[in-house]
Amino acid sequence: MVFSSVLFLFRFFPVTFAVYYLTPAKFKNLVLLIASLIFYSWGEARYFPIMAATILVDYLAGLWIERNRGKKRLCQLGLAVAMCFNLGTLFYFKYANFFLSNINGIFGTNFSAHQLTLPLGISFYTFQIMSYVIDVYFEKVEAERNFINFGAYVVLFPQLIAGPIVKYTDVNKELQSRTITAQQMQEGVKLFIFGLASKVLIANNVGYLWTELQELGFANISTPLAWMGIVAYSFQIYFDFSGYSLMAIGLGKMLGFQFPKNFDFPYISRSMTEFWRRWHMTLGSWFREYLYIPLGGNRVSTPRLYFNLFVVWAATGLWHGASWNFVFWGLMFFVLLAIEKAGFKRFLDKHRIFSHCYVIILLIFSWALFALSDFSVLTLFISRLFAFAPGSDWQYYLRNYAVIFVIAAVFSTPLLKGLYQKWEKNPVFSMVLFGGLLLVCVAYMVDSSYSPFLYFNF
Repeated sequence: MVFSSVLFLFRFFPVTFAVYYLTPAKFKNLVLLIASLIFYSWGEARYFPIMAATILVDYLAGLWIERNRGKKRLCQLGLAVAMCFNLGTLFYFKYANFFLSNINGIFGTNFSAHQLTLPLGISFYTFQIMSYVIDVYFEKVEAERNFINFGAYVVLFPQLIAGPIVKYTDVNKELQSRTITAQQMQEGVKLFIFGLASKVLIANNVGYLWTELQELGFANISTPLAWMGIVAYSFQIYFDFSGYSLMAIGLGKMLGFQFPKNFDFPYISRSMTEFWRRWHMTLGSWFREYLYIPLGGNRVSTPRLYFNLFVVWAATGLWHGASWNFVFWGLMFFVLLAIEKAGFKRFLDKHRIFSHCYVIILLIFSWALFALSDFSVLTLFISRLFAFAPGSDWQYYLRNYAVIFVIAAVFSTPLLKGLYQKWEKNPVFSMVLFGGLLLVCVAYMVDSSYSPFLYFNF
């Protein structure tokens, strides 16, 4: 499986880019649209009709709104149709069984669950497409009249299935006209290789520890090993997701697009408020612009402010998955952010060491809540974290994982950023570094078991 995946990618990318660069400018978006649909269909061919319907419905909704300017009810109708279709599709595939199971549990009913597979990237491309229709409705941008350009935006393959969430306003000018310079190409290749190395060399390797502990059973591990395991998962999810984002941004640059930054060393944060300005930045921006501000933002009474925060963070949790652990994960951040808004952040800003410890410990706990959807397993694991269970098993795993822990810790901070910037313009250094990283990554992918990106599940 993994070999066929690698083989497909190493055929797809060179052929796609070769055709793309050789194609005249006015046909480049058509090449992107066709290549992106092939890319998506290779992973989810049976959901191709849903993707096609999404493109068509939202394209027509945008045109409808644009053509009925000044007729408020008709514009509202176009917006409502698009929102119902997008949210309805997302709800059916991602949340229908979750709500049915809860209804059955509460009312004793016997609604049968549907056998559904979550379409790849549905949470990401649904939010992207909704931002387009909303922005057209509020006249932040004109509707896209060229169907090819619009389709290319919706299914643009670099970030289609796991972000970053690219709003139409981020790339609408580049969809019309863009240039690709040698420097831009070089930057794109570097970012792609950095992202690939983050996933393959760091996330996968440090994540093996968490996988081993799950297979071993949390009842059979010591407290030190439990902490090592959840720290490993914390590194894994960061390098896995930030790695994909870097790959997407790099590929975007190689195609002439400037995708927004998605991560900014979140683990160096000194408050949860700061963490969410650094982690999955495009998702935070989306919720702020399309949910928090329309609810009134912070220009409301104090009770309403906390209500707005509650709604946003419940939605953020639910966006990540149809399970109560994700909802509680989101509400945990609501509580922490509410406490910080009430004045605790001023204390954190004055006490650097305490603030870093506060963030890291609570983040580690939050990732346990995020990773484990079975509450009996979650309870057992938390008991291992805080009700001391002695043992020497951690020594064996520490010997095996110490190096990757150090590497992950260093690269999750900007410690080496200055050194890299000093040497990156040296052509020999760049050739050795990036050529070596790419070769090692390919060797790892061919020789390892299948390990998809974690955020493919969301």
